[in-house]
Amino acid sequence: MSTSTETKVRLFASAKSWIEGEAVRQLYATAKFDGMRQAAGFPDLHPGKGTPVGAAFATERMLYPHLIGGDIGCGMGLWKTDLLRRKAKLDRWASLRFDLEHPWEGDPREYLAAAGLAPTAYDTALGTIGGGNHFAELQAMEETFDAKEVKRLGLGKDQLVVLVHSGSRGLGEATLRDHVDEHHAAGARAGSPAAEEYLRGHDFAVRWGAANRALIAERFITGLGGVSERVWDGCHNSISRRDHQGETLWLHRKGAVTADAGPVMIPGTRGTLSYLVLPLGDGEANLWSLAHGAGRKWSRSDSRARMRERFRQAELVQTPLGGRVICEERDLLYEEAPAAYKNIETVIQDLVDAGLASVVATFRPVLTYKTRALRR
Repeated sequence: MSTSTETKVRLFASAKSWIEGEAVRQLYATAKFDGMRQAAGFPDLHPGKGTPVGAAFATERMLYPHLIGGDIGCGMGLWKTDLLRRKAKLDRWASLRFDLEHPWEGDPREYLAAAGLAPTAYDTALGTIGGGNHFAELQAMEETFDAKEVKRLGLGKDQLVVLVHSGSRGLGEATLRDHVDEHHAAGARAGSPAAEEYLRGHDFAVRWGAANRALIAERFITGLGGVSERVWDGCHNSISRRDHQGETLWLHRKGAVTADAGPVMIPGTRGTLSYLVLPLGDGEANLWSLAHGAGRKWSRSDSRARMRERFRQAELVQTPLGGRVICEERDLLYEEAPAAYKNIETVIQDLVDAGLASVVATFRPVLTYKTRALRR
């Protein structure tokens, strides 16, 4: 396919960033889609299923649902708690079940209604993390670089926070499948019945994903004996409309966090720091987006093979930073080992050097929840 105007392709990564050639090829190939105006790749760029992860794309006239994939509305949320670092009971907390892979025992209809959402066929998954790289993580502030911004957010040095990474579970997948079953992988012209139908499902899934993260945080923090308040929520798999300089653009983000409304969290791995950063500049060059994490270095199958050779399971449930990891699914534990991801310090430094962000504070993982065994 061709574009009516030349597509700008920008890769915000230094030579120190480890980026596979296939990811770059996918970035440039996607930039050739009809209606593409600009493509932006970030230091966490890695290959996806035909299109890259860690990128944002701006189109005119056209929407491409398959660029976003099935986990519509996937993102992260940050909550401050009344739990204090000096009073942490890590041994006891690590023994709690939490059961975040099992359905919530409350009333999903009532919870969704409070969020202004109608019930769906997928609501038994509400409040559950899901698999892959999703998590709920208790963190402690490590170092402050922007005291004014930290104070504005109401964060304290001894105050523990929770970062949740999850999405719309089966709802987003169903939304994509409904579109693809009827329209295949072709794009949809903005304003067409196909585009409008997809956007209705998409927008609902984005809101459902945010509600899901909030309920996960509530379940997790309540299990720890604390109360919380949401500081930030950011989506990194979505399509959004933006009117810019008299034009209507459609921003497609796949593994790129929305960065046009204040500070955002960019996590590393369960064995490295997470970064709270403040977006800089007017946002146009990077499509009002930033990297959403460290980005995978190895595929899941490669990670399993490599990590089994290097580590015993017991070595992966305690991190070099002193944190604990709850992950009772062996393959997932190996797939999500810190070594399977890129260097988060390099990712952040690339964003800083490009003038896209400044670091507000760093956070150390204390307790990372992935999954208990599926039995109860």
